Amino acid sequence: MKILFCLENLKMDGAHRATIVVGNYLSHIYDVSFYSLSTIKSYFDLEAPLITAAHPYDTGKSYRDDQPWTDFEVQIEDLIQVLKEDRFDAVVLTAGTLTSFAPFIRQECPNVVQIAWMHNNFKTYMNQYYKGMQHEFQAGLRAVDTIIALTQSDADQFVRYNANTVRLYNPLTLEAEKQSVLAEPVISMVCRLDIAHKGLDLMTDVGALLPDPWQIRVAGTGPDEEKVKQLIADKGLENKVILRGALDDTQLREHYRQSSIFMLTSRWEGLPLVVGEAMTFGLPIVATFNTGTEEYLQESRFGKLAKFEAESVYQALEPLMADVEQRRFWGKTALERSAEFSGERIVEQWVRLLEMLRERKQMGVW
Repeated sequence: MKILFCLENLKMDGAHRATIVVGNYLSHIYDVSFYSLSTIKSYFDLEAPLITAAHPYDTGKSYRDDQPWTDFEVQIEDLIQVLKEDRFDAVVLTAGTLTSFAPFIRQECPNVVQIAWMHNNFKTYMNQYYKGMQHEFQAGLRAVDTIIALTQSDADQFVRYNANTVRLYNPLTLEAEKQSVLAEPVISMVCRLDIAHKGLDLMTDVGALLPDPWQIRVAGTGPDEEKVKQLIADKGLENKVILRGALDDTQLREHYRQSSIFMLTSRWEGLPLVVGEAMTFGLPIVATFNTGTEEYLQESRFGKLAKFEAESVYQALEPLMADVEQRRFWGKTALERSAEFSGERIVEQWVRLLEMLRERKQMGVW
């Protein structure tokens, strides 16, 4: 089977990272290629060929405007030409903009299996990211052969647009070689510095409540870095909230290992890979409630879910900060849960899905 994984660009991003990891895994089983609308150099190591659009779209950002069929008319033709000339059997369209191309692909390449891979939650796509292109996005959802959603709650929403909707987790993209000993008075975070999305205003409010010597250490960069620094300075938290910047995989493993609790304060998430990563280091998890964290923590069975309020988050943290045995218990629980997200397990599910879709396409059964 020849499979083409399509992305808007290959900049560092959780959804892009998950796509590359799955594509790399599957390249050992199938004839896989990656396709980018942009000429921006890949942040990731690719284990399969990269095809760049003949007429690149190089903004470096994800498209959030309201006329994708007009703005990408030439790029849609480019993609269809690649699918035809290289005789691809399946195409994976990541997120909403590429999914909106699906009706045109269906018309020109009816025998190509189309998969729409939704990396964020349903409400965020419908009410924020693709609010201005609902007609095109929904037309794409209806045109594909199947939709992959990351959580069951999102699958239950997307199925309204396509009966062939499945829940399939993203695999872990970083796993522990050694677990944390849970001895350091450090709460770790890993996230893009985006205040609205990642709730970094709430994070600083929580930081102001922490007893000495506990700290929050944050790995990551992003568009709001200077604003986050200002929040920290305004609240006098320079010794409580430490921004560590971008870390490579080796540094990131140490970041996790040198902490005793992992925290996420996001307002919304698809399926946040960093929670699964932290679990493999045996870290107890405290996270604000959204569809992505709920999928990992399952009503607080595998970690502590909190309301999007500083006092609620602090109440979840407090017993963990006070008692190493509590940290060990919740860390062990998180580690056991992380097995559900292993690369091998997720790739097996991808293979079953792809083979089923190919068989149904060949039989003309939908």
